Amino acid sequence: LAAADLADALALWSGLGYYRRARHLHAAARAIVADHAGRVPADVPTLLTLPGVGRYTAGAIASIAFGRRAPLVDGNVARVLMRLDAHPAPHSAAGANDWAWSRAEQLVAAAANPAALNEGLMELGATICTPRNPRCGLCPLRTQCRARRAGTQDRIPAPPPPRAAPKPRIFCASIIPAGARTRLLVQRRPDTGMWPGLWQAPTLERTDRPPTRTQIARWLGLPAAGARALARVDSFLQQTTHRAVRFDAWRCRLGGRTPPGARWIRRADAAQLGLSNPQRRILLGDIPYAAGTARPPRLSSPP
Repeated sequence: LAAADLADALALWSGLGYYRRARHLHAAARAIVADHAGRVPADVPTLLTLPGVGRYTAGAIASIAFGRRAPLVDGNVARVLMRLDAHPAPHSAAGANDWAWSRAEQLVAAAANPAALNEGLMELGATICTPRNPRCGLCPLRTQCRARRAGTQDRIPAPPPPRAAPKPRIFCASIIPAGARTRLLVQRRPDTGMWPGLWQAPTLERTDRPPTRTQIARWLGLPAAGARALARVDSFLQQTTHRAVRFDAWRCRLGGRTPPGARWIRRADAAQLGLSNPQRRILLGDIPYAAGTARPPRLSSPP
């Protein structure tokens, strides 16, 4: 992984989402090779120096891979611990996260097998002590669970307030050239921001409202007649971790000019590029990524 090109790593990750994780994995692998002679650190303080490794990930690696007495807390673990002790605060309450980490540290310090304890807490929360309708009759800790004894397991942790329906915060107009049956026009996104470093159809973005047909035509350098020929072929809302993004896909005839930074690629090679799920839908018709294609795509001149 450290020797691989970042673009190849992103292409292999294509369709999985959370692309920042792929970038962090690549950067962490290079740091391990450069700074730790190719060996993954075993202790939490050193693990925390690696790109993308936070408290939870460091605790998971140290305890599960190396048997260190390191706690870990994710949503599942926090829920199990809060129900065991009948701790009623919601996850978002001030101090709730600190309490969960403190309790996890006490347990891992007393555990005969830190890896088994941490794995067990995570799996218990994922499969038995679920957010709704926990299967208490199957729980190995049912006789020790204070929330179960009090009948409050369905109310711990306190549910978060309901979320309002997402409203688009970014509007993207993606361009699909008409008549290009064997090739697609793509451009690479910047290395910062959303979907950093991934590929997309040439896209005009706004943060206030969707780009109009006239604005798209002006961006493409099309005459007025070209603006009328723009046809919207798809429109959908993509919910990311922190925002909702509206995508509109437009088909048009570009004439003799392509958008800045855009280039042509063979359609057969598009699945080998690093593409976000929205762009997979726009460029590939939501075709799943074809694994096992290690050869990088060949970027070529316009058809």
